[in-house]
Amino acid sequence: MKIALAQINTTVGDFAGNSQRILHFACQAQDQGAQLVLFPELALCGYPPRDLVEKADFVERCENELRRLAALLPPIPALVGYVRRSGTGQGKPAADAAALLSDGRVALDYAKVLLPYYDVFDESRYFEPGSAPAVHRISGERVGVTICEDAWNDKNFWKQQLYRRDPIEETVQAGATVILNIAASPFTEGKARLRQEMLAAIARERNLPVIYVNLVGGNDGLIFDGSSLAFNARGELAARAKSFGEDLVIFDTTTAQGELRPAPASDVEAIYEALVLGTRDYVAKCGFTKALVGLSGGIDSSLVAVVAARALGSENVYGVAMPGPYSSASSLSDAEELASNLGINFRVIPITATFESYLSMLDPVFGNRPRDVTEENLQARIRGNILMALSNKFGALVLSTGNKSELAVGYCTLYGDMAGGLAVIADVPKTVVYELARHVNHEGQGSGPIPKACLTKPPSAELRPNQTDQDTLPPYEILDVILRAHIEENLCSREIIAKFGFDSDLVRQTLRRVHGAEYKRQQAAPVLKVTAKAFGIGRRFPIANKFRE
Repeated sequence: MKIALAQINTTVGDFAGNSQRILHFACQAQDQGAQLVLFPELALCGYPPRDLVEKADFVERCENELRRLAALLPPIPALVGYVRRSGTGQGKPAADAAALLSDGRVALDYAKVLLPYYDVFDESRYFEPGSAPAVHRISGERVGVTICEDAWNDKNFWKQQLYRRDPIEETVQAGATVILNIAASPFTEGKARLRQEMLAAIARERNLPVIYVNLVGGNDGLIFDGSSLAFNARGELAARAKSFGEDLVIFDTTTAQGELRPAPASDVEAIYEALVLGTRDYVAKCGFTKALVGLSGGIDSSLVAVVAARALGSENVYGVAMPGPYSSASSLSDAEELASNLGINFRVIPITATFESYLSMLDPVFGNRPRDVTEENLQARIRGNILMALSNKFGALVLSTGNKSELAVGYCTLYGDMAGGLAVIADVPKTVVYELARHVNHEGQGSGPIPKACLTKPPSAELRPNQTDQDTLPPYEILDVILRAHIEENLCSREIIAKFGFDSDLVRQTLRRVHGAEYKRQQAAPVLKVTAKAFGIGRRFPIANKFRE
């Protein structure tokens, strides 16, 4: 049997648009001789719908759209993810389901069994779990249907299982000869390798083909990479869809062969492609066409501008340099060179006069108190006001430019450099920002769009004379190791000190800064998630909190 893996880019709540995409790809699959086409988890309503699931009208419209879709599909069975009423009469009223549409009707309906409730997932908040496996005969095969997390509890792969049930094992025991898994699995660094190893192990241990189709696209801060896969019964990779773009590939269960698209060459390339896709979809799905970036002449704003230009087109990106009293001439020239290299729109709006006006207004109130971080933050907030004014006037979304290292320790200004509608690199550590910048410049087969000076000069906020980041922070090569261990690996100060041998005072001071900046992070713009633990909905700590490890 020829099975088509149709990874599509959906928008939450766009029932008509998502249905049209499903129809388009189903017709493509039919034209290519497929006998079954698979679509991602909740493809019809978009993922993640979150609290929309609690609205009865949302669920009802999805059910109605499924019936309409079934009547419109070409004569090829299609497995479509959607949300429906659970029909249990107790527990949660909705189910995360997959419907096999054939001959204008629902031939099989399966509810997801394992509902993750960790990191960015809170599916058990909304859905009632399924109770039974689903197997259906098509073209001589008995296909067993599972949904995303259902495949992430295989006792042969994981040392410790999160759930008591193993839907894959139940599906095999029910007589499946092919295992299908439709998914909405968000991208994080290194996750594609883990998925491939896990699915290959399932195929190998069960001696059955495994076909996995994943969602692609950005929805809020989550980025779905696609990278759909098919494995033969020996656990060998036989088909792969491309990463970070819509695609359709065919896998033949008879020949155990399929189409293999190239994968990203490195984690850095994958992160870059993820940021581009996440930015493009966030801007477009929120109804914008243009973006604004404050260009400081530093590495962070340079990288954000590169991502924006690639995502939206250079003509739709506006770079604004706002030199102040402590800005160096080279910073302004670096910003101008970057804008010229990218071909984006560029304006210079000096802030020194405005800053001096603020000082003359506030000095009588401040009295004899010495200059401190207050005056530094004033400059950042003036710049934030300018960007938001331009956003209001011209309808362009402001992209904030702070990185994860800064956001983690609070080295950022509320209503200043944190102002914006999307935090593009707020899940990218500073050391990885440099790796991405070098990757971008290598792509250009020359100096690349980012000026060399941005990669070599000491990073500085330029809010006081001769300021550098390392006046306040540890070297980023050390800071990022501490932050990754604490935020992504959940290690306490004692464990970090023992593991890496860092100075104990340095580690404890860093973690104090992380804890103290929680109130800032919870006011930040949505963050594009690319690491195992991003700030935002997947990391939930109280602001008023005196607990320390």
